[in-house]
Amino acid sequence: MSDEAPATAGGEARAGGVTEGPGSAAGTTPWLALCALLGGGSLLAWWMPAALLDWQPGRAPSELWRLVTAAWVHWSELHLAANLAGTAVVAALGWAARLPAGAALALALAWPLTHAGLWVQPALAHYGGASGVLHAAVAIAAGWLMAPQAPQAPKAARRTRLIGAAIAAGLALKVFLEEPWSGPIAASRTWDIAVAPIAHASGALAGAAVALVALLLKRSHTARR
Repeated sequence: MSDEAPATAGGEARAGGVTEGPGSAAGTTPWLALCALLGGGSLLAWWMPAALLDWQPGRAPSELWRLVTAAWVHWSELHLAANLAGTAVVAALGWAARLPAGAALALALAWPLTHAGLWVQPALAHYGGASGVLHAAVAIAAGWLMAPQAPQAPKAARRTRLIGAAIAAGLALKVFLEEPWSGPIAASRTWDIAVAPIAHASGALAGAAVALVALLLKRSHTARR
């Protein structure tokens, strides 16, 4: 997952008889729909002027749509292809983990918060790409996997939590190694664009924070029932 800044920038129920909810395949529909929105929007935005959609800290306060549309802007074909692949992986993760509508709501909230976090780095004059949101999605998926699950056999529950913990640890290590505190952009031999590590950190933090709040509220609601 990579996203970033241009190289020249100063800086990326019941339905059909199936019960929806955690642990059910039908319950993953909202998560898959958000992934489709992320990927489909990226494809559509490829044909639109980036300056209308990308993150620009000076213009975002009066053009709040940039909090969402920045994720759809990509600076090269490789950049777009990589993030479309990343979106497919996140969609598959959500389906395999049977992430419920609550996780999708958390992702919908973390999406604009990811880009709002870029205000801490005003030197990042332009940013576009889906990877910040993808990092948020991974953090949310990890949180849901580590949280208390619907009734499971003890061994299965432990395995699920370990998978979530491994994903969270891998995400945290990746963000740390990218040194998001080192500056607005970083050169990369792998990509044909400049990379904005702060976007990955912002996404991971936004996703983790929203997931934590959502899961605590869920637990509190369940306890009162």
